[in-house]
Amino acid sequence: MCMLSVAANEVSADVSSPASDTIQPAPVDNGLIQKTDLVDSVVQCTLLSPNVGFSIMQFAGNASAIKYYTGFDDYEHFSFFLVILGPASANLSFQCSKLSIEDHLFVTLMKLRQAKDDVELSILFNVSARVVGKIIQTWLNFMYYQLKELNIWPSQTVVRQHMPVNFGRQFRNTRVILDATECALEKPSHVALQSSTFSSYKNCNTVKTVVGCTSRGAVSFISDTYGGSTSDRQILERSPLCNTNGLFESGDSIMADRGIMVQDLFANKDVFVNTPHMLRGKSQLEPQEVIRDRRVASKRIHVERVIGLAKTFKILHNKLSVKKIKEAHKIIFICFNIVNFRNCIVGASA
Repeated sequence: MCMLSVAANEVSADVSSPASDTIQPAPVDNGLIQKTDLVDSVVQCTLLSPNVGFSIMQFAGNASAIKYYTGFDDYEHFSFFLVILGPASANLSFQCSKLSIEDHLFVTLMKLRQAKDDVELSILFNVSARVVGKIIQTWLNFMYYQLKELNIWPSQTVVRQHMPVNFGRQFRNTRVILDATECALEKPSHVALQSSTFSSYKNCNTVKTVVGCTSRGAVSFISDTYGGSTSDRQILERSPLCNTNGLFESGDSIMADRGIMVQDLFANKDVFVNTPHMLRGKSQLEPQEVIRDRRVASKRIHVERVIGLAKTFKILHNKLSVKKIKEAHKIIFICFNIVNFRNCIVGASA
């Protein structure tokens, strides 16, 4: 730009005084153009430097970027989650000296939230793909076992205390709203694994988990993860909900979709399973049954909203790699637990 500016000034000087044999000196730009170019060059060199990688601190003041990459509202929200994980985060078996503890968590959350490839993350954070893989593996294990220590199953008193007003008028005894969710899986090469993970409902290979939430939309139950061919009933039979010393109290109620037929499993515990009516040979339902089913559906949608929030983590929305099948239960458990660190999705009067 400097050469062009000088040349243009010389031409304008010649045009303004064609009869003159003397060369007019170029006007002085007081160094403004050179200084601007120098600053731009420094900025470009800084951005392109191979020694500079991504860091959570680059986005500390950018709430939208934090939410995009991690799912948390802002940097303070992200830091709070790290504090909840405890001081053990600074003493894990594998650490990369080039990255801070916060950036270790940042890498892992970017993997979950945006389903980024390890190679892409290695480029962004200026470390090798092997190091990225070890960081993610270490932190998945760490977060899984730390979050398992949190008691997300509230007491009957707590559930009723925080129950929305309208919900309490209609279904006061509801302790949990259950629903099953499936995450697509790449087709395994092993025939037995193909069979155990094939879901007739989704018509593809999946892993399945039963999730429960309170009437206020807080995740309160996450089952183990099974192959897509496993029925909802089988998952619940093997879950803590059906243990002899179960999680329910007498008089509790479970709200679920009509596909979860488990009334007999909880009858001896004095727990009622509230599902929409089945036709059972009738041509149509009675008017009062239709009204009740609509009310159940309007409340049961809360668990579907919770599942939708968890699947904003693209690693659950996209097809899971077969290599990740052993980690599927940890990934699902972590994503659903992080949903609990958001504000309530159900209003107090709903």
